[in-house]
Amino acid sequence: MADAALDALYQEIILDHYRRPRNFRPLDGATCTADGKNPNCGDALTVWLKLDGDRVSDVTFQGVGCAISKASASLMTEAIKGKTRAEAVALFEQVRALVTGEAGTPARKDLGQLRALAGVSRFPMRVKCASLAWHAMKSAMDGAAGGGAAPSAGRVTPP
Repeated sequence: MADAALDALYQEIILDHYRRPRNFRPLDGATCTADGKNPNCGDALTVWLKLDGDRVSDVTFQGVGCAISKASASLMTEAIKGKTRAEAVALFEQVRALVTGEAGTPARKDLGQLRALAGVSRFPMRVKCASLAWHAMKSAMDGAAGGGAAPSAGRVTPP
């Protein structure tokens, strides 16, 4: 597929998830939660996770933000549902490398629709938008790993 056609496809995926975000609601009975805020552009969201042992049985988010922020959060919820903590954290690392344009990080085919976020690396000011929900998810999981019935990891701001 030509680069222009691939860019158009990825742009359509981002717009679809922005206009019709998946799993956009609070989650009753969440095991852990974290808030995320991007002070550069005003993106703010909350991520809720329900863990069944070591597996993400459900994940939702709610908040306000730009198209990249909201689409990335929506894509994240679809990507990590059903994954183990280790798999979700590994996916976090892959997406972080993808959006930051870390040297040698191709937009791997096994990332599915998450590859649509690869273009963010060309716009450094948008990296925090794309990674906000992912950092909140990881922070919520880190908080849950510490124990407690319904830990809240508090507010995170992506680096």
